[in-house]
Amino acid sequence: MMRPTNTWFAEKLGDHGIYTQYMEDHHPAHMPCLEIRLLDWQQAAEIALRLEMRLVAVWATEGGCHDQPDSMFAYMGLAHPEHRHVLLRTQLGRERREIASISRHYIAACRMERHMQDMLGITVSDIPDGRRWIKHEHWPEDALPLRSEFAATTRMAQAEGSYPYVSSNSEAVCQIAVGPVHAGIIEPGHFRFLTVGEMILNMEERLGYVHKGIEKAMCGKTAAAGIRLAARISGDASVGHSWAFAHACEYAAGIRAPRRASYLRGILCERERMANHIGDIGAICNDAAFSFMHAQMQRLREDMARMHKQLFGHRLLMDTLIPGGVSIDLDQRGCRLLSEQTRMLAAEVEHLRTIYADHPSIQQRVIGSGIVSVNEARDIGLLGYVGRASGNYADERIEEAYPPYNELEVHVPQGRHGDVATRVWARFEEIADSARMIIRLLEQLPEGAVSNAWQAPEAGTSGFSAVESWRGEIACWLRFGDHGLIDRFFVRDPSVINWLGLELAVRDVPVPDFPLNNKSFNCSYSGNDL
Repeated sequence: MMRPTNTWFAEKLGDHGIYTQYMEDHHPAHMPCLEIRLLDWQQAAEIALRLEMRLVAVWATEGGCHDQPDSMFAYMGLAHPEHRHVLLRTQLGRERREIASISRHYIAACRMERHMQDMLGITVSDIPDGRRWIKHEHWPEDALPLRSEFAATTRMAQAEGSYPYVSSNSEAVCQIAVGPVHAGIIEPGHFRFLTVGEMILNMEERLGYVHKGIEKAMCGKTAAAGIRLAARISGDASVGHSWAFAHACEYAAGIRAPRRASYLRGILCERERMANHIGDIGAICNDAAFSFMHAQMQRLREDMARMHKQLFGHRLLMDTLIPGGVSIDLDQRGCRLLSEQTRMLAAEVEHLRTIYADHPSIQQRVIGSGIVSVNEARDIGLLGYVGRASGNYADERIEEAYPPYNELEVHVPQGRHGDVATRVWARFEEIADSARMIIRLLEQLPEGAVSNAWQAPEAGTSGFSAVESWRGEIACWLRFGDHGLIDRFFVRDPSVINWLGLELAVRDVPVPDFPLNNKSFNCSYSGNDL
């Protein structure tokens, strides 16, 4: 739970002639953020970039009960390692819903701006790529799902259309289409390759096939029902998304989770990090035909899933967090079992790591494959272990230091080579550090309650949060309406940004090495296709 420190950035904007005002000065119930003029939107992004702030997210929403009923607003979330988070808000014109693109300053903004166009019908001027993104070509042109007049039960007639992929007229360039349906039991996503022989010149993603309408479905839910939906945004990041949602709710309501609950949340989140890294390292090795490593890692992940089911009631730790705390607790026996298994896992993974490092066939495939340079990673704003492999070390556990991380020392892997090997190295490092923190949290688990009573905030109150999930930063914003029900919701999974990195990574990579690189990123389809 956080309160953005807006003063520093407000002063910087003022130095450049951009007038700001705090929303809380005029709407005390609102989440405090800086209101700026529409014509200053693009310049504010330019100033933020010069101040080395990173983009968290860009989104838009219709007004709430404290605003004019037909109003529409755009938000820009920014972060700085020393000055924490800042939210900017601007009101769009009533006659023409148009805003200037900030993509020239923040590359990752482009797809978020395309989402705004698709879902709300906002025109984004100067956008470098105005193609539909989430709204597929078979959706009706006039379908705007995040407008209030669009009912969640609306059945849309199928339209005709096609997606204009990047193409080449050269006879030497071949086009390869992969997906959206894949051979494995994974979610659908389409990859369009341009190749010369086996070498990839360009790879373009087409996502959105599992669009679930999460942002719309969240409207009208209580916080208790909403967090169950949040846990299912991306099933392998159940704890991360639940925690981001809970923090946003708790900020809006002005409550904090008890200290014991924050410890348990940290344990759950770090266990989720370990489980996913362990499974993915095995899958990466499997894509390079190192099946021994795959089998061993899958065995360890299965052991973790069974322990989660035994102690917390769900293999993927769903529904363990609630607004105000957690729904589960650990007794002494549970703490002992979890501590013993965590120690065993850390030791066995470290042993497997030496086998992986000493196996020439896997090293030949991962070293130097799928490089994303330090400059590219920073330009995109790559998150999590993917960013850390390429010199971008943002970590909310340190920058925001929310409980229990305010009592822990988090060790962030600092890689720079940006290839598959470094992404695997960063995962191994994070497994070891997560195990260390879990053991410490279990040993020092404080006594006390595991939840505080939930009290819905007043209508018009909003909350924002950013937490460090295993893929990286998850950002969540929500607003409460009448009767304690959520009336607007936005979430940004780290995959929304990291998918861009995969496109860069596979340039000049042989087509057979695409699965290897894809798994080294392991971006979420579901987390992108809200």
